[in-house]
Parts: sequence; structure tokens; C-alpha cells
Amino acid sequence: MDTGYEVFSQYYDGLTENVDYPRRAAYFDKLIQKHKRSEGVVLLDLACGTGSMSEEMCRLGYDVIGVDFSYGMLTRAMEKKMESGLPIQYVCQDMRELELYGTADVILCTLDSLNHLDCFADVETVFQKAAENLEPGGVFLFDMNTPYKHREVLGDQVYIYDTDDVYCVWENRYEPEAHTVTIRLDFFELLEDGCYARSGEEITEHAYEPDQVKAALERAGFEVIGCYHEDTEEALHADSQRMIFVTRKQED
Repeated sequence: MDTGYEVFSQYYDGLTENVDYPRRAAYFDKLIQKHKRSEGVVLLDLACGTGSMSEEMCRLGYDVIGVDFSYGMLTRAMEKKMESGLPIQYVCQDMRELELYGTADVILCTLDSLNHLDCFADVETVFQKAAENLEPGGVFLFDMNTPYKHREVLGDQVYIYDTDDVYCVWENRYEPEAHTVTIRLDFFELLEDGCYARSGEEITEHAYEPDQVKAALERAGFEVIGCYHEDTEEALHADSQRMIFVTRKQED
């Protein structure tokens, strides 16, 4: 069964080498320590991808469970786990149907994973599932791309990536009324005989206004502590490309 991002997973790490995972992990850890009121250290990395953030959070002392719906992404996460020896548990599960055998103290969802859901109703479903699987006083932190980024940065742009492993053409198609960007990825991998093997994948991202996201979180039972610019504790800027939500599940 194709659960999505199977082709992309083969090249994902090479195309996201610019992401400073240790720095981002330290940033989220600071927010967790500041705002979490539950006593445990179980952390759910939601839409964990190839496990890079899971590994960093595990090194910081959390008991990490990584959940993703892509077999390809999880295969690469397992390869990293075998190399590092870190005690991370990986589960293949759709975040809209999240069900743990217990509850987490922290739920983390990074790199605009929530933007990839099909519609805002799906985002609301994930918020509800997060609340159901989180300890009272536990924290739910995530980032999302902003409408500004979709409109002014991604837009109808075409990007070329030329790495040691693959040549990638990244083409965006922007729909302004819905703040939606459809991304077409074409990968060209050089084979031993000098020919190129071509593969591709299409991904859609939806962007939402901060107030809409905040209202949905509150309906799901979260206290919204902050909505921040990029990886800071500053209020959103007019030109923020990424917004960070820090929330806490209401205590009984």
C-alpha cells in the first residue's frame, strides 16, 4: 500500500540538509521544560519522517515514540535507529487516527507536517487526537508554514537541487484563494550505465491563518500559550514564514 511520500523518502534527508536538527531540538526542549506540567518524559514525534528529530529528542532524555504514515520514511528512520542504537519506538499510523497504548507528556509535530493534511477538518481531527493521547498538563508543540510563505515565497516558483545522489526539479503551483501550494517533485538519479532513472511525486500544502488554528486548538481542549515567529519566542511578524504553536492540555 502506498501511504505517501515513498519516492520522496529516498531523497528527503539529502534535500533537507539545511535543517539544523540539534538547534531546533534544543529550542523545543527549552519550551517543553518551561511549560510542561505533567511529570513524565514520554514524547510523541508526530509525522516523524526519517527520524532525525526523534533521534535528537531522544538524546535530550525523552522516551520517544515516532509515528508516521509513510513506510518509506519509517524504513529510513529504522536504519538510523540501528546505526545510533537509540531506544526509539516507531509506529506506522495515520495521525488522523492516532491511538497510543497510553498517553504522552509531549507531542511534537515539525517541518510543516500539518500543512500537508487534505483540509482544515483533518487538522482539527489531529488536534482532537492529540488531546486524547496527551496527559493533562502535557504540551503539544508544532510548526506550520504561513499564508505569507505560500503567497510570497513558495508561490509559483521552480527550484533546482543538484546533490551527490539526485537531481531534483521542484515546481510549485499556487492557488491564492485557498493559500494552497501543489508541489511537483521530479527526481533524476544517475545509474551505473550513465543513464538517468526518473521518478516523481506530488505533494499539496494548505496554509491557515493563526486565529483559525488557535480557535481549533481551544475547541480541542488546549490552552494556547503562544504563537511565535520562526524558532523564537517573539510574536509573529508580518513576514513570518513559519509559525510555532505552544499549547498545553487543560488540567482536570
